[in-house]
Amino acid sequence: MMRFLVILLTASAVSAFSPSLNTNKVHVQVPSVLTTSLSSPLFRSQASSSSLTQCEAMLQETELPDKLYFEKEKEMPKVLGGLKIGLRKLVVITGASSGLGLNCATTLAKTGRYFVVMACRDVEKGKQVAKEKGLPDNSYVVMKLELGNLQSVRDFVSNLKAFKAARPLTHLICNAAVYKPKDPEPAWTDDGFEMSMGVNHLGHFLLVHLLMDDMSRAKGARVCIVGSITGNTNTVGGGLVYPQADLGKLQGFEKGAKKPVAMADGKPFFGAKAYKDSKVCNMMTVSELNRLYHKDTGIVFSSMYPGCIAETALFREKRPWFRKAFPWFMKYVTGGYVGMEEAGERLAQVIDDPQCTKSGVYWSWNGGAQTVGRWSPDGKPRGAGGSGGEIFENQQSDAVRDLPTAKKMWKLSREAVGLSKKEMFKGGKLEEE
Repeated sequence: MMRFLVILLTASAVSAFSPSLNTNKVHVQVPSVLTTSLSSPLFRSQASSSSLTQCEAMLQETELPDKLYFEKEKEMPKVLGGLKIGLRKLVVITGASSGLGLNCATTLAKTGRYFVVMACRDVEKGKQVAKEKGLPDNSYVVMKLELGNLQSVRDFVSNLKAFKAARPLTHLICNAAVYKPKDPEPAWTDDGFEMSMGVNHLGHFLLVHLLMDDMSRAKGARVCIVGSITGNTNTVGGGLVYPQADLGKLQGFEKGAKKPVAMADGKPFFGAKAYKDSKVCNMMTVSELNRLYHKDTGIVFSSMYPGCIAETALFREKRPWFRKAFPWFMKYVTGGYVGMEEAGERLAQVIDDPQCTKSGVYWSWNGGAQTVGRWSPDGKPRGAGGSGGEIFENQQSDAVRDLPTAKKMWKLSREAVGLSKKEMFKGGKLEEE
C-alpha cells in the first residue's frame, strides 16, 4: 500500500520537480529544488519566519508579451563598477529576482566576499526583492537580461563589461529557467525558439560563450549551470515520472529548432518534455565545456541538482488536499523535502567551496534523488536528495553522458544562436582540433 502511495503522489507531482505555469504565462525561475544544511558560516540560513511567504510572492506569474525585448529600450550601461566591486569576487546570477537565484545571491552577498550582479528580466522587481531580502548596500547591482532574446544576451554582456571595466568576471551561475507543462501549444522566444529550450538552454549557451574569454583571465573562475533530476532518467523524478527526457537524434535541432519546430526530437510539442530536454542540454553543455575548454581556460565548469522545494507557489493549481499532503509526503516518505534558503546555500557552495574545484562534476546532496528516502536512526528519511547530507559527485544518466549526441547538440546549438568565431574563445580554434 505504501509503495502504491509513493507512486501515486510521485506521478501526480510531476510539476514538483520543476516550476509550474499556466497557459501563455512564463515563470523565469529555477526548477523546484532539494537542499541541505551546511556547517560553514557561509551556508548558515539567514531567513526569517516570513521567508516562505516572500518566496511564494516572488513566484507569481506574468503575462507573456508579444515581444520580450526591444532594442530601443536597451538598458544604459552602468559604469564605474570597479569602485563598487573593490577586492571582492564578481559573480553573475541569472534569474536572481526570486527563488533559488535570489537565495543564492543573498547567501553570497552576505559573506562580504562577493559582489553580485543580479541578471534579471525585470530590473525593478530585482531591486525591490534585493532590499526585501536585506542584501547589504553596495553588495549587488541589478542588470537587464532577457534570455528569450539573443540580442538582449549580447547587450547584457556589453553592459557588464562596461560596468566592471578591466576587472574579469570570476563566477557565472546559469540558474534562470522556464517551465510550461500545461500549455497545449508552444510559446516562442523573440528569435523563434520554443520558450523552454530557448531560455533554459540556448540563451545560457550563448551567455557562457560570450563571457568565457573574460573569465579565463580570472583566478579560480567557475561556471555552474543548474541541472535537474528531471533530465536524468536514472532518478526517481526523471525515470519514473512521465514523460522522460529524450533528445532523439536531434531532428528538431537539425531543422534549426525554430518555429514551427518546437521539440528537440522534432516531434509534436509536449511542455513537460520540452523542459526536461532543455535540462539534458544544460548538463550536456557543462560536459562539453569541460571537455573543450577547461584545460585552456582554467575555468571550472559544473552542474548541480539542488533538490525539491515542496512548499512554493508552484502548486497553486493543485487541489487543496494535495498542497497540504505533498510537503508531508516529501518530508516523511521520500525524504526529498528542503527549504528555499538551504537550496540557495547549496548553489552558493558549488561556487564558493574549495572542495568544488573539480571541473565537469554534477554535484548533489543526500543521495541525489536516485532512490526514495530510507529511514535513518534520527527518524528522518535519507538518500532522496533532501535536507541534510554532504555534497558529493553524482552520476548522470547514460543519455546525458552520450558523447556523440552531446557533440551534435553542441554544434547545432552554436549554429542556432549564430555564434561567430570572433565571439568564441580563441576564435573557436579549440573546437577545430
